[in-house]
Parts: sequence; structure tokens; C-alpha cells
Amino acid sequence: MSIPTFRAGKAAIAFILVTAMLDIVAMGIVIPVLPPLIEQFSGSSSRAGIINGIFVALWALMQFVASPIIGSLSDQYGRRPVILLSTAGLAADYLLMAVAPNLWWLALGRIVAGITSASFTTVYAYMADITTPENRARGYGLVGAAFSAGFVAGPLLGGVLGEWSPRAPFWAAAAMSGLAFLYGLFILPESLPKERRMPFSWRRANPLGALRLLGSHPELTGLATVNFLLYFAHHVFSAVFVLYAGHRYGLGAWQVGMLLALAGVLELLVQGVLTGHAVKRFGDRKVMVFGLFAGTVGIACMGLAPNALAFTLALLPNALWALAMPTLQSLMTQRVSESEQGQLQGANNSVGSIAGVFSPLFFGAVYAASVGTDAPFPHPGAAFLIAALVLLVAAVLGWRVARRARDAQAAAGA
Repeated sequence: MSIPTFRAGKAAIAFILVTAMLDIVAMGIVIPVLPPLIEQFSGSSSRAGIINGIFVALWALMQFVASPIIGSLSDQYGRRPVILLSTAGLAADYLLMAVAPNLWWLALGRIVAGITSASFTTVYAYMADITTPENRARGYGLVGAAFSAGFVAGPLLGGVLGEWSPRAPFWAAAAMSGLAFLYGLFILPESLPKERRMPFSWRRANPLGALRLLGSHPELTGLATVNFLLYFAHHVFSAVFVLYAGHRYGLGAWQVGMLLALAGVLELLVQGVLTGHAVKRFGDRKVMVFGLFAGTVGIACMGLAPNALAFTLALLPNALWALAMPTLQSLMTQRVSESEQGQLQGANNSVGSIAGVFSPLFFGAVYAASVGTDAPFPHPGAAFLIAALVLLVAAVLGWRVARRARDAQAAAGA
């Protein structure tokens, strides 16, 4: 059976984008209120930074373990059942966090969320199933746009609900995940035909086994390293963004929700509109490198912003980092077979999860050391400046990988 063209897969694309957006809305709703709730339980901003980093790391650790398993399961049983089970699990998890009486219950909720939200692996594999290789970057851009749309509505709604009650966003998130499950149950079609499925294997499904795939090609290894650095740098947002905005600029839940919504709108425009046109004109590699360099500038400006207005304006160059993710994913999918797309996405998610284990702990500790009267390094934006440096390294490495690939193609064509 031939792979559906991008045009033939339009209906399926619409279904998976709506499902993905509803999942992200549910996740985004809790962002403005989870760190303040942690601060309420812990009693101080510096401790909240460390604990929030631990919570994000727990989430990422579960992603590291679960992503390759879920990716391989979707390669055998299809994408649809995996997505449905994950969205149902998220709904149950948000109900748990809505009634959590202490930090231990919140921690359990983050663990469950890390396992169930590993369905993002399957969403990207689904998109690989229904698009041709030449249209894949555009397809991934649309997935990113759906995620961004979710982050527009989610934090904005969470900020509004958080002003009313810190628990209300969790109840709303549970409802959103339940809606995503019902939508997928009745609407979402299967994307992986039986003849293209691969039997489940623990050798491929365990995290270390899945990572072996990334060492199968020199350029794939380099791109995986760029992927790791990209995830590491951008976990500064999940670790300290809300706490930093509140501490340095005095922004409340509603205002932080508005900022996150603005960031989502910008990334939505970049991935949903700009990516396809940019790739068509300049190619995947050049667009990826440009996105990484632009993101470096944006994050550095956020760390140096003297006031809330400058911090907000820094979101403009920062949004261009969204050019890097779909083009990076597209380049990687072109180096494995169609039957290995789920395994590749599981391995990619594991790489991001490894970064997600260490990065939030690191940035949480940096933030804790940079705030307060006795801070050993009294600059609240230090975490953002370090993240910018990490993203700069990713940009340089991405440029070198792209140049080597270009030279290899030129030599092969000579």
C-alpha cells in the first residue's frame, strides 16, 4: 500500500490536529497555577523553584521510560488505540491532581501525566504515516501549530480560572482530556495499515534500545544531539518561567496566562504559516539553523529584560525557535524506514525526556541560587542566559551537521 499524499490525508490530518490541540489545552490550563500551588505547599519561592524542577523532571523521566514503549506499541497495534488510552489516562490524572491534598499527591499526578502524555510520540508517528516525505516538515509544522493553539487557549483559560480557584484549572483539564478521548473515539481514523506494522520487541522498546536507532547514521546522531540541546534549553520555560515572571515583574496568574497565550499565538503563526513557506524556499536545513539562532537571541533577551514590557517583546524573536522543531523532525524521519517511524519518534521523545530529567533540576537550582536576599548569584534571569548559551551550541552544531550533509550530497552527485 502506498503512503497517502498530503492532499489525500487532509481529513485524517484535521482529526489528529484537533485531538492534539485538545490534549495541549488540557496541559496548558494547569501551567499558570501549578507552580503557585507548589509554592503554597512548600512555603517559599526558592523552594518552589527546586520542587517545580523536580516535578518536571519526574514527568520527563516517565516520558523517557514510556515513550519508546508507546511508540513501539503503536508500530504493532496502530496509532488510534494508543492515542485513545493516553487521553483517557490524562483525564483520570487531572482528576487526581484536582483533589491532591499535598505535594506527594501532586508528584504522583506528574508521574502519571508523564506516562500518559507520551502519546505525543504517536501523534508525530501518525503524521509521518499520512504525509509524503517531501511534505513532512509542513505536516510537523501543523502539529506544532496545533500544540501552539492549545497553549494559547490553555494558559489563558488556566489564568482566568486560577484567579477564581487554584483547583478549577485541574477540573477543566480533566474535562478537556475527556473531550479529546470522546472526539478520538468517534472521529479519529487509524493511520497505520496492518501490512506496514512491526511486531513489538523489548529490544527496540526499552529506552536504551530505542536510542540505538539514533546511532545508525552519522547525520542522525548529530541531529539527535541538536534535539537534546534544544529540549534542554527550552525546559527553562517549564521550570522557572511562571515563578520568574511573578518574582521579577510581579505578574499574577492571569497576566502570566496572557503571556503564555501570546507565546502560543506567535509559535502558532510560525509553525502553521511560516514554516511551510520557509522550507519550500530555503529547505529544511537552513530553516532549522536559522530557527536555532533566532531562539538564542530571544531567550537571551528574556533573561536581560529590565521590565515586563521588554520581557514581552523578547517573545517575538524567541518564537522563531519554532522553525527548528518541525524541520529537525523532518530531517530525521527521512533517514529511517516507514515501519520505524514510531520507534524513531519514541527515541526522539526519549532524548527530549533525558534532557527533561536533568534540565528542570538544573534550571530550578540556578533559579533558587539567583533569587532572595542571600542569593549566591543574584541575577534572576541567570537561568534564561544559560539556556540561551545551550541553544547557541545547538545552533552551531546544527549548522555543522547541515554543512557536512550538504558536502556529502555534493560528493555523491559528482
